[in-house]
Amino acid sequence: MLSEIPMTAEIKALLLSIGTADIEDEKMILPTLKSTAGPSAGSSGSVFISSGGKRVRLNLDKNSPVKIRKIPESDEIAVYLLPDTEHPIITGKIEPTLAHCPEQAYINLSEKCIYDCKYCSVPILQGHTKTKEESLKIIRDAFEKGNMKAISITSGVEKTPEGEVERVLELMPELKRFNVPIGVSVYSVPDGSEKLKEAGVSEVKYNIEVADTEIFKQVCPGLSETDVFGELEEAVRLFGRGKVFSNVIVGLGETDESVEQMIEKLAEIGVIACIRPIYENALRKGDCFMERPSKERILKLFEMQKRISQKYDLHPEKSETMCSLCSGCDMVPGRDD
Repeated sequence: MLSEIPMTAEIKALLLSIGTADIEDEKMILPTLKSTAGPSAGSSGSVFISSGGKRVRLNLDKNSPVKIRKIPESDEIAVYLLPDTEHPIITGKIEPTLAHCPEQAYINLSEKCIYDCKYCSVPILQGHTKTKEESLKIIRDAFEKGNMKAISITSGVEKTPEGEVERVLELMPELKRFNVPIGVSVYSVPDGSEKLKEAGVSEVKYNIEVADTEIFKQVCPGLSETDVFGELEEAVRLFGRGKVFSNVIVGLGETDESVEQMIEKLAEIGVIACIRPIYENALRKGDCFMERPSKERILKLFEMQKRISQKYDLHPEKSETMCSLCSGCDMVPGRDD
């Protein structure tokens, strides 16, 4: 029997820098849904590994240098980094998902988008938009599995951003019956935060996406950084400091200095940044610069975020919904220290 080898912040950063894993026997995990939201949409599925009180999500890829093996006569797994197949870097467990991630029903309402962010495959895939009943069934099924701590909702934009807010509002009377916190991440619209707050949403996320303004203009045509910031400020007024979030993708050509400035700009108004390593999506190859950040860079940005979070008395580890609660794709201060 192998000795326990817990995941450290350094090892999690290493795994995030790779972003993928190959599992020796896929029967070890339940069938996974392909991601339908954001830059990783259309991937082959993923696995969540829990070790040492930390969690990491890795896309499944037969060519990955990260190899997962079941430990004989145990319900645990060992994770190896090629070429070393003798000494695992961590041991732990594969976590079952409820819907998209462990402990949450996290669903994407619309797999279509009218915008064309150059790192995102959703506009190319133009997938399915769920009906109200389809969405509720996913959440009911997740609830029946047990240990559902939150409901989190995201969406592309089928026709208009306003229409996606209305789609969420139609679900809210049913969602509140589950008596768990509800997080919502949609495109920002005027008065959207007020409507979501009144409907019973607990936390919201409006994504600024890119730390560098000039890169934002290039890779997110049709979106307004000014509009997103305006709605983030309004959301903090309504939901409170530390209850509003914004993804900041790293690996699009931005500098560390621009990321630090963006984290602090968000923190000043009470918004928690989610620092998200880019997935180099094959469907968007050549559409913009994309480079998965190194372990060293992920750790450096993590230390920046910890320092800034402490400076502005923000606590990502207290998140009740969405990505900071899951922590599988990001380094989260207070969870991954």
